[in-house]
Amino acid sequence: MKQALEAPAYEDWRHAGFGLYLHWPFCQSKCPYCDFNSHVAASVDQSRWLAAFEAEIDRIGALTDGRILNTVFFGGGTPSLMDPALVQGILDRIRATWTLANDVEITLEANPGSVEAARFAGYAKAGVNRVSLGIQSLDAGDLRRLGRMHSVDEALAAIATAQSTFARVSFDLIYARQDQTLAAWRDELSRAIDLGTSHLSLYQLTVEDGTVFGQMHAKNLLRGLPTEDLSADMFELTQEVTAAAGLPAYEVSNHARPGDESRHNLIYWRMGDYAGIGPGAHGRLTLGNRRVATEAARMPTAWLDQTLATPGKAERVEALLPQDRASEYLMFALRLKEGALLSRYAALAGATLPEPALAEVINLGLLQRDGDRIHTTETGVMMLNAVLRALLADRSSAG
Repeated sequence: MKQALEAPAYEDWRHAGFGLYLHWPFCQSKCPYCDFNSHVAASVDQSRWLAAFEAEIDRIGALTDGRILNTVFFGGGTPSLMDPALVQGILDRIRATWTLANDVEITLEANPGSVEAARFAGYAKAGVNRVSLGIQSLDAGDLRRLGRMHSVDEALAAIATAQSTFARVSFDLIYARQDQTLAAWRDELSRAIDLGTSHLSLYQLTVEDGTVFGQMHAKNLLRGLPTEDLSADMFELTQEVTAAAGLPAYEVSNHARPGDESRHNLIYWRMGDYAGIGPGAHGRLTLGNRRVATEAARMPTAWLDQTLATPGKAERVEALLPQDRASEYLMFALRLKEGALLSRYAALAGATLPEPALAEVINLGLLQRDGDRIHTTETGVMMLNAVLRALLADRSSAG
């Protein structure tokens, strides 16, 4: 560890490894709460998409030649609308481009509809070894309100099929829903845990601008949302119930049995390097002695046409300043139970965190310090934005 901490700042990504994110932007329908880059299309020429993904894999492979690839993540949108042959083709190109880690994690996000579940065996044959299911609710009425197209029975069947097909299975639930009570969430969470997956992503419902829910909320038509106190109670209950069941939180919204954490997401939160391919995909790459942020064009047709014409044309690249890298590290690391290393922050920023600000949040009971490591308390994790504002309020004078 000492050698890693003393490495040049541009080698910092090696703390967490290297991953690849591939964005499939298409869905059968747009959920009213969703602000992801997803689109509904009548038809998709998957052969053209394979050619575009392959072209970008080749381009990024040349930039990152010699690296070990630790994780691959198919996100969306709804990647389970991809033909297994398309996933196979993409993974074949990835294997030809990078050396894969012996324990490489290859995740695919999936909806639990029967059509998608029928593709699971094909994905496993292609090399997918982890699936993340967008269940969102185990209540039939709330599934309808959330705009989900699957039923509770289909969700349960998809979980069972996934567990018999893949080595690792995770699924998502949304809580703090309209008219949801604390007791109802406790029952639903207990049912979810009893299904036996080793990872759960549990998110509070947030109303985002630009979504159907956002428009309804602006018109006071989104009734029954919980109060701040009830939302906080639900968050605390979530931590207690999952921890007691052996799936403690390792990140604000993610819970796993020890060893079954999402390795790909840990690359994000531990600030490793990751390449993003596909419409709207973001990436962070260390190239030479600088770290850059990448962002692809959001519209699927524009990204596809530009990428097929000239790989890389649909991507915007911006160099990150040392202080921006340090701030980003702190923002992500403090989401994790393990927290952040003060020495790593200082190596990135070229300055230490201001001791008065650090002492203040510790005295307020929002942060704990154990030697070189800081991490949020149970109260601090619910006030993470305030903690970050306090620590980063005057970055120019830090040190």
